[in-house]
Amino acid sequence: MTVARILASKGREVATTQTDRTLAEVAAVLSQKKIGAVVVTDTNGGVLGILSERDIVRAVAKMGSTCLTDTVANHMTSKVVTTGEEQTVQQTMEKMSQGRFRHLPVIKDGHLVGLVSIGDVVQNRLKEMEKESQALREYITGA
Repeated sequence: MTVARILASKGREVATTQTDRTLAEVAAVLSQKKIGAVVVTDTNGGVLGILSERDIVRAVAKMGSTCLTDTVANHMTSKVVTTGEEQTVQQTMEKMSQGRFRHLPVIKDGHLVGLVSIGDVVQNRLKEMEKESQALREYITGA
């Protein structure tokens, strides 16, 4: 199973933002859309970074609520680990686990084409395991 199949079922819409937006503005977007991260892009759609709920919480814990007027550029993760559509779910899980990431932007030909979360990956893996289990049951019972 590949990342492309996850995107085919969940969709390719990605919430993005720019570096000059404030943490408060992004927090409102995260809350409104019920998501955990936004991808920070340039005017051409190139990935500059990612800003997650964790990033905002860390900023508030360190600086207090005054940080909410800071720009995204000051708090985003700029060394973004990405994945490709051809990557397997297992490869993607390994990247997420090793880096302790909950979100990975999906890049194709240098452009952002989707975003996968740990929830997407785990849900997909559970579906695969259920199919494997069902196939084994059918094999054993001769159905």
